[in-house]
Amino acid sequence: MRYNRVLIKLSGGALAGDRSWGFDPNAINHIVNEVMSLHALEVEVGIVVGGGNIFRGELGERWGIERAEADNIGMVATVINCMMLRGAFTSRGAADVRVMTAIPINTVAEPYIRLRAIRHLEHKCIVLLAAGTGNPYVTTDYPSVQRALELRAPVLLSAKNGTDGIYTGDPRKDSSVQRYRTIGYDSVIQKNLRVMDQAAVLLARDHDLPIHVFDFDAAGAMQRICRGEDVGSLIAHGEDALA
Repeated sequence: MRYNRVLIKLSGGALAGDRSWGFDPNAINHIVNEVMSLHALEVEVGIVVGGGNIFRGELGERWGIERAEADNIGMVATVINCMMLRGAFTSRGAADVRVMTAIPINTVAEPYIRLRAIRHLEHKCIVLLAAGTGNPYVTTDYPSVQRALELRAPVLLSAKNGTDGIYTGDPRKDSSVQRYRTIGYDSVIQKNLRVMDQAAVLLARDHDLPIHVFDFDAAGAMQRICRGEDVGSLIAHGEDALA
């Protein structure tokens, strides 16, 4: 097994499926199936979840909500998503699922404490990490890299909806573009590829954290990555290579 502990970054849209907002039972079942099949291989799993299926920044702008307040609303949305996933996991028989949040909501979730989260992983709990860093002006990209580093995960699995990796251009507009099999951190930044926030890519680069970008809709993709297969695109040190 190439990876025995992973940090998975899920967008809020992964819970909405084909809907523009809210929750799609089929999408949530797919998430549960994929994570539990990976967990069954004794891979330790932490998950950072976004909140875009409940509240997006552009909605705050439209209503005239200042950025800091809008981000606070978004962080609470990630707590709701983690609680929804916890309910879905436990209903399917997952032995132990913990929601840990960077903002205190002690009646429904544990506070995020790094060493406690590591202990949960070592005890084979699925750990759902909510509320980003607990601070505004940060998307879920940066906290996903930060939490991976804090929890000693050797890799970040960045799940995408509707794309199976990083391309030389927009495949929806140009059929001639090619997918990168591997791409360097600096290339992602210099080419201004919008796969993740640049701050998150820089943090991963500075600490040599590989990031696998893959299509979450593809069944078994995370298992294949952990077993050593090249799925999607890998952001890491080294030369760029096309698939």
